[in-house]
Parts: sequence; structure tokens; C-alpha cells
Amino acid sequence: MGKILRIDKKIPGTWQDALQDFLFWKQAQGIAPRTLTDYRKHITQFFTRYPDAYNPANLRQRVLEYMAEDIMPATFNLRREYLKAFFSWCVREGIFPRNPFHDIPKKKDPGKIRHLPEDVLQRLLSLPDRSTFSGLRDYALILLTLATGIRPGEALSILPADINLRGLSITIKSSVSKTRQEAVLPIPPQVAEAIRELLNARHPSWHGNVPVFCSYSGRPLTVDEFGDRLERYSKKLGTKVTPYMLRHSFAIETLRGGANAFVVQAMLRHSTMNMTRRYVNLVESDLREAMAKANPLNKLMPQAHRVRKLRRD
Repeated sequence: MGKILRIDKKIPGTWQDALQDFLFWKQAQGIAPRTLTDYRKHITQFFTRYPDAYNPANLRQRVLEYMAEDIMPATFNLRREYLKAFFSWCVREGIFPRNPFHDIPKKKDPGKIRHLPEDVLQRLLSLPDRSTFSGLRDYALILLTLATGIRPGEALSILPADINLRGLSITIKSSVSKTRQEAVLPIPPQVAEAIRELLNARHPSWHGNVPVFCSYSGRPLTVDEFGDRLERYSKKLGTKVTPYMLRHSFAIETLRGGANAFVVQAMLRHSTMNMTRRYVNLVESDLREAMAKANPLNKLMPQAHRVRKLRRD
């Protein structure tokens, strides 16, 4: 009987090596580039803060210290999501005996929707210098987000071939979509015209693989860089503006305009109604407040500010 050849799996010697192997594994699963970047960011942040955590004897304590920091529930849950996935892979690879997140639950996150008033949005659209390529790009990107609620990372991955100006639509390919499903977003004529101007301003040497919303040199723009651009406009406005606040503003204004929740869910491509319901609740809260102020009975039957004594029979 022949001998059974046993091949011992080599354990990565450093957390950097383990991270790279993990990212290769995730990439082979077909996750979006943005998600890959987020994994790298969160895992690197943890090990940079706790270099000795790549030791089974120290890992659990370092994780507890890291997650015990005074952070918002949303931040806590993001850390937990990315690190737990990484350490699950580490356990399968034999690097650690147990996932240190096995008994750390998610925190309840009520969520905070930050949207921008209509007057702020109008002033924002007047700020980009449309005599420059960067200004044209910012203007078109802001318009696109306000008109469709597209995610920043997806918008920055759009190529010229993904745009149908005549058909007034944009295709989000499954390879860049957060949901991993292709989607076709309708766009209004104003957005199509802004994108047409931007495409006409592209350098003739740029090929079709240069994103529509790129830098003035043709380099792909990152979500953080788009955020930096909005931060500059925020200083001029005196109001904070972020990429996701534009997405939230789309949802709120669309609901206020009369669209039902299912339309908004479809446009935002939420897998469930949970997040969409937050927008609906906010709009309903606005409606209740407006009705309380404008109700005709306020004039016909003004409320007294004292308790009226009841007559005893």
C-alpha cells in the first residue's frame, strides 16, 4: 500500500501576508473593487493600531479593546462586519483557533438620515466652475446623484459605453454594483445634457476604459476624492455636504414629490424595505409637523393654555 502524501498548509507569517491572501480569496469571489478597498482599510487599521494582535495569545484582548472604543453604532457594526469576515477566513486557514468575534453582536443602529434642504442644493449646483473639466464633472456628478440616488462608488465606475444619452439611461454593471446585479437607471434630460457636455470635454486620447467621472488627467476618481471636492463646496456653503447626503436627499425629495416607497426602494436598490422605511418615516414626520402648524382648526379653535375646570353635575 502506497504512502499517503500529506501536504502541510503554510501559515502566513505576518498579518500583511494573511491580508493579501484573504483579499485574493475575496477577489476570486467577485466582490466589488470598493468592497475590496474597504476590507483592506478596516483590517489594516486594526493591525496598525495593534501590531501584536497577529498572535493567538493577544488577539481576543486586542479585539475587545478595539471594539470597546467610544464609537457610533454604525462604525461599530462596520468594524465588526469586515474584521469578523477576515477572522472567519483565518480560522478556516488554521491561522487562529477561534474567531474573536464569535460572541460580539451587532449594535442596534437606528440610523441617521442626513439630507439637504432645497435651497442648499440649489446653491450647491451653482458652485462648480463649469468652464473647467473638474467643474463640469462635479456638476454632472452631483446632478446624477440627486436625480437617481446612485451610490458614489458605482457612479465613479461608469464608463462612456454605459451611458445611453438618447435613451436617457445609465447601466450599472454587475461587476461594479454593490448588489452584484446589473441595473439600468433612468436619467432626466438635464442630467443627460450635463453628461454630454462632460463627454465632449474629454481629452481625445482617452480610451473607453477611462471613467466618465475621472480626474482632469484621466485618472479614476475615488469616493474619498469626491468627498474632498464636496468638502470644498461645503466651506463655501457653510453647510456640510457628503456624497451620501446627496443620495439621501434624492430619496427624501422623491418621496416628497409623490413617489411611493416601492419606487424609491427600486431606485436605491435596497434589498429590503428596512432602509427605505426610514426615509418614509422621516417624510411622514415632516407631514405631521406641517399639518400641526397649518391645520385650519388652529385659527377656528385656538387652544387655551390652561386647564378648563369641569362643572360638577
